[in-house]
Amino acid sequence: MTVVVTGATGALGGAVAAALAADGVPVRLVIRDAARAPSLPGAEVTVAASYDDEPGLEAAFRGATAVLFVSAHESATRVDEHRTVARALAAAGAGHVVYTSFLGAAADATFTLGRDHGHTEAAIRESGVPFTFLRDSFYADLLPHFAGPDHVVRGPAGDGRCAFVARADVARPAAAVLRAPADHAGRTYELT
Repeated sequence: MTVVVTGATGALGGAVAAALAADGVPVRLVIRDAARAPSLPGAEVTVAASYDDEPGLEAAFRGATAVLFVSAHESATRVDEHRTVARALAAAGAGHVVYTSFLGAAADATFTLGRDHGHTEAAIRESGVPFTFLRDSFYADLLPHFAGPDHVVRGPAGDGRCAFVARADVARPAAAVLRAPADHAGRTYELT
């Protein structure tokens, strides 16, 4: 078994990679900056595979039993980058992909994040690679960054409510799915 973890220098990808490495699961870390690579026992590091580098991603994913695909930061090119990842997963013959999506993901979602993730989920389905979608809510640990000077968090939802989730509470189920991906094939989990 070899599990590939994208976003391994970030909070979520790093936590998943650390949990898997601590359990002795062989992990391959896909990162862009070697200087930021976490030091994990037995981990292999693949450098310079950004989400717009299809050949680099294909090489990084080759031989993977499962891949944790941590979604890219919001940008005008994110959906195109995610489609590149889906093509690379298929071309590499990856055994399974676990994608960090977003609550309410759908191609026709009103909210931009939901729409972007809906398009990505469709690209993954079309790739033919077995998948599990982890539809996360907003990360609770980022709430302080959303607050205004008056310490109030405001958003475009009027009086809407949100069931936030800590990244640690996403990392644990992600690692569990990656340890036994076939048990979760085709499933979508909403994490709040």
